[in-house]
Amino acid sequence: MYRYDQHDHQIIKERIAQFRDQVSRRLSNELSEDEFRILRLQNGLYMQRHAYMLRVAVPYGMLSSNQVRKFAHIARKYDRGYGHFTTRQNIQYNWINLEDTPDILEELASVEMHAIQTSGNCMRNITSDEFAGVAADEVIDPRAYAEILRQWTTFHPEFAYLPRKFKIAINGAKEDRAAIAVHDIGLTVVHNEAGEVGFKVMVGGGMGRTPILGSVIRDFLPWKHVMTYLEAILRIYNQYGRRDNIYKARIKILVKAIGAEDFARQVEEEWQDIKDGPATLTEAELKRVASYFTTPDYESLPAQDAAYEQHLQDNKSFANWVKRNVKPHKVAGYSAVVLSLKKPGVPPGDASSEQLDFIANLADQYSFGELRVTHEQNLVLADVKVADLFNVWQEAKAHGLATPNIGLLTDMICCPGGDFCALANAKSIPIALDITDRFNDLDYLHDIGDIELNMSGCINACGHHHVGNIGILGVDKDGSEFYQVSIGGAQGNSSAIGKIIGPSFAAGQMPEVIDRIIQVYVRDRLENERFIDTAQRLGIAPFKEFVYATPIRTNEHHGEDAGTAVSY
Repeated sequence: MYRYDQHDHQIIKERIAQFRDQVSRRLSNELSEDEFRILRLQNGLYMQRHAYMLRVAVPYGMLSSNQVRKFAHIARKYDRGYGHFTTRQNIQYNWINLEDTPDILEELASVEMHAIQTSGNCMRNITSDEFAGVAADEVIDPRAYAEILRQWTTFHPEFAYLPRKFKIAINGAKEDRAAIAVHDIGLTVVHNEAGEVGFKVMVGGGMGRTPILGSVIRDFLPWKHVMTYLEAILRIYNQYGRRDNIYKARIKILVKAIGAEDFARQVEEEWQDIKDGPATLTEAELKRVASYFTTPDYESLPAQDAAYEQHLQDNKSFANWVKRNVKPHKVAGYSAVVLSLKKPGVPPGDASSEQLDFIANLADQYSFGELRVTHEQNLVLADVKVADLFNVWQEAKAHGLATPNIGLLTDMICCPGGDFCALANAKSIPIALDITDRFNDLDYLHDIGDIELNMSGCINACGHHHVGNIGILGVDKDGSEFYQVSIGGAQGNSSAIGKIIGPSFAAGQMPEVIDRIIQVYVRDRLENERFIDTAQRLGIAPFKEFVYATPIRTNEHHGEDAGTAVSY
């Protein structure tokens, strides 16, 4: 994985010194909160309901074991013993004291990490496929390009104050696991007819108040022009994006207003002036950066392992875990393992300091000391020998990290919601815990099969509810917390925006609502038909009819402090 050079170290060192002075001036009231706000946001520091939240960047989701150990240390020393992994492959700490933040940033810098550009109207963390480099369906490893874009976007002076935040995702596999269709810019690595490497470019995707799938504005962009072409896109956005209305400031609104075809034309015109300029990517630079992403020292192993096959036959629990949590690898004898952060009773995406230390040790022992963060708020050991899978399962199970639910209903995406976020209209964590309690039968979950349930506490859609097969959105209804439900959303190669089924529900009704939706699916599905296929075949009508057919009793849900009392 990428290691900082002297420029990275110098930039981060100077930024920490600068922010230490800014914090000191805020604590002494030389800076007002209004004056300090823009400064702290540039360093990933948010003010939430109860304390400051620090969001740490994890570029394209890659971590070393030492970095994970540092996360554990920060959680113990400066927070309440845990961290929260997000849908942008970052980690957040929800209980930070302002005076500690410069020290935390120094701790992060010691393992080549920072919190820069994890907030504000700038280019955010570059995200990618969590299985990049090992995926069996990979076309080209996108990590070198992701790192080049990370360097290019960091402190880019022309784009430090965009109309609104800006998010870029890059995918290098046949299956889109980077959710490129709902990003401001989505890049897919492709080959043209001559076999040359380039990118398909999508622009104007996003969720929030106005969910829109991105539009393809170029089917093939030669790889060497990736920065100049993206610069042209950002220049058009910076010039014409709205700054008078925060709700209409994202690039998706601009693309929708003028049309994708006209937007593409303007980008092409702007690009002609810079396409062969200094930002043109050279083969030498691409090779230099790619050299950091070295192939691990894989052993020559047989594709089958007799002991592993015997464990599958003898142990149903292990077999269920393999079915859901183990993914194919491009190298024979290896697999990728997803460590579930969705154990019943734990807020989705949370990991305790003890778990983080354990995960770091697990990576050192079984996966070349590296880990990945997924968009679904789980963690990945990308290079595990098939012969080691049984041991990994046993150890992960002992630490609450082997729930065999990846891709199932309880593997839900969930933002921190009203327990923490000052923007949220409603709590998310208690609802997630109640739904998990309702569907705690693993045999039933496995029978239901693949379902993506995504939940957001407000319209900002940090939980990606618009593209959940089942989406839940927290809304304010006359000062009370209610939840709007949508069906039919999807991410990946067949991305779709879900449709709202009807009026919103009280918190205590939500487990029954989800149960009724699942009953319709089980009743009406065809043989081997996934939930999303049934939902898109039938539309929302049968689900709506059954959900609203009879009154739904309101049950008591988890207490007001569900987001703070964490049980690991």
